[in-house]
Amino acid sequence: MNSRPIKILLVEDNEGDIVLTMEALKDSQLPNEIIIKKDGEAAITYLKELEKSQPKQLPDLILLDINLPKMNGHEVLNQIKNDPELKRTPIIVLTTSSSETDIIEAYSKHANCYITKPVDINDFLKITSKIEEFWFNVVKLPTSI
Repeated sequence: MNSRPIKILLVEDNEGDIVLTMEALKDSQLPNEIIIKKDGEAAITYLKELEKSQPKQLPDLILLDINLPKMNGHEVLNQIKNDPELKRTPIIVLTTSSSETDIIEAYSKHANCYITKPVDINDFLKITSKIEEFWFNVVKLPTSI
């Protein structure tokens, strides 16, 4: 088993959700490294720079909000999934939007799953724990080439 930390890119502009996600993942049984980008444009810039300079440092998983400044989550998703290297990275849409239009659009752009953030803090922590359990203990993620 690879002992390197799981690298997670969290694309989220809500400070409260960032703190909650960080707290939930801090208690993880798996070592992880979380990179935070607070708008879609910053996330794409970060990924493109890594792709060129350090492709082995690309994230293992992306947690993506839909309602982001500068470039929304749908635009971010579209850019990532249309890039030959980046498209392999699993993307979990984690957002407050329960709009059927947002859900359909996210899956149409090849999101790996869509989760509506619960309002209750304990429920949010449970969801984060379930994400961790499934994506890091059940699913086999690709390793960088």
